[in-house]
Amino acid sequence: MKDILSELEDRREAARLGGGQRRVDSQHAKGKLTARERIMLLVDEGSFEEFDMFVTHRCTDFGMEASKPAGDGVITGWGTINGRQVYVYAQDFTVLGGSVSATHAQKICKIMDMAMQNGAPVIGINDSGGARIQEGVDSLAGYGEIFERNVRASGVVPQISLIMGPCAGGAVYSPAMTDFIFMVKDSSYMFVTGPDVVKTVTNEVVSAEELGGATTHTRKSSVADGAFENDVEAIAEVRRLFDFLPLNNMQKPPMRPFFDDPSRVEESLDTLVPVNPNTPYDMKELILKIADEGDFFEIQEDYAKNIITGYIRLEGQTVGVVANQPMVLAGCLDIDSSRKAARFVRFCDCFDIPILSLVDVPGFLPGTSQEYAGVIKHGAKLLYAYGEATVPKVTVITRKAYGGAYVVMSSKHLRGDFNYAWPTSEIAVMGAKGATEIIHRADAGNPEKIAQHTADYEERFANPFVAAERGFIDEVIMPQSTRRRVSRAFASLRTKKTHVPWKKHDNIPL
Repeated sequence: MKDILSELEDRREAARLGGGQRRVDSQHAKGKLTARERIMLLVDEGSFEEFDMFVTHRCTDFGMEASKPAGDGVITGWGTINGRQVYVYAQDFTVLGGSVSATHAQKICKIMDMAMQNGAPVIGINDSGGARIQEGVDSLAGYGEIFERNVRASGVVPQISLIMGPCAGGAVYSPAMTDFIFMVKDSSYMFVTGPDVVKTVTNEVVSAEELGGATTHTRKSSVADGAFENDVEAIAEVRRLFDFLPLNNMQKPPMRPFFDDPSRVEESLDTLVPVNPNTPYDMKELILKIADEGDFFEIQEDYAKNIITGYIRLEGQTVGVVANQPMVLAGCLDIDSSRKAARFVRFCDCFDIPILSLVDVPGFLPGTSQEYAGVIKHGAKLLYAYGEATVPKVTVITRKAYGGAYVVMSSKHLRGDFNYAWPTSEIAVMGAKGATEIIHRADAGNPEKIAQHTADYEERFANPFVAAERGFIDEVIMPQSTRRRVSRAFASLRTKKTHVPWKKHDNIPL
């Protein structure tokens, strides 16, 4: 019996070492943790239960039968994060470059199936050279099986991808179908075709970092939701995000202890909006002053900064926030911000996370570049996302809410549950100057008359009371009481139920 136990421990030790000490040292020299180290940091201490430690590949071509490392380049299993169950896989770059074989893919599919069966999120740590060329179509078939499970799990359990090394070719499409993607600066990259292929086909000379690094994907392409300095920071932030999310679409987000009075008054908010309607202010200040303990987890912070998305807690419960940012493009909606916010709203709706919208929007960004790139259809994505969302929706208009953008931003007309406005808000088709120039075109040559007409328009429409008279605004509230009013609104909506017509699925304007 001792011999058998000794052999078991020897096999486990060999499997834990992955591709050997030399390759582990090489991984560390690049500033990267090994796959096993990453999992141990991600899950609670002592909670990880590994599956398929001794699985090996089955390839016999190109001399592959001579080397069959245990685990086949991916570590899979389950554990807990702050006591809540999670399924995890981490590709091991020290074993055959983390390349995906048929058995490697089977291991990943196995834990994804278990996650669906048991209703727990999946976190994938990607660090792979891509498909294992020696296996040919078997490797591609393995990728296809993973993709199919990504699709099936979408909207059922949260899926989070950590890119902690190379992720190229077909490998990028599994993370692309997950709910969140986080990258590590200077050590991770994603692209469909690498720099060498790009140079051959298009004659462009570009580095891997420029083509698909963390900065590119968080600021330009919007593929990634965040980028962090190193593996440790990335894993710590994913643990923090995990605490905001429910385990599956049948459960509510977790309730956390809170030590912040829901009725807290913030008198500084009374002067947040400047007297000059063209002067910007930072909407993040409002978010932080509403949130429990000022805790805000921002999503896609570096992309489309004219809109802010992320998570706060109110009375210990998760709330998704969508807020126009007057500091950037005056808070206008454009293609990028519409896409960013629409995806965020749809995720919240999938997992029963209430949505708070903070509105200061002068309209959609004008110009040929926006029209030619399809701002109509992209703007409709946000409109559609808010319109189909059945979760509790509370809206606060702080200043401008003009034209179609007013309607899009979770207005009463898109089944907003509570729609509040500050006394500083203006709800109208457009600004007073533009409206006056259209209505009183005949007086265009008389500056005095135009000024008088503008003043009259402002007095009539540059306030929230016309909308309130029609019931489109439920209440005009004092800015200092925003946290209390919003908290009470969400508390009253905790048992909200909405019935929608049966459909196979909707057809959002993609």
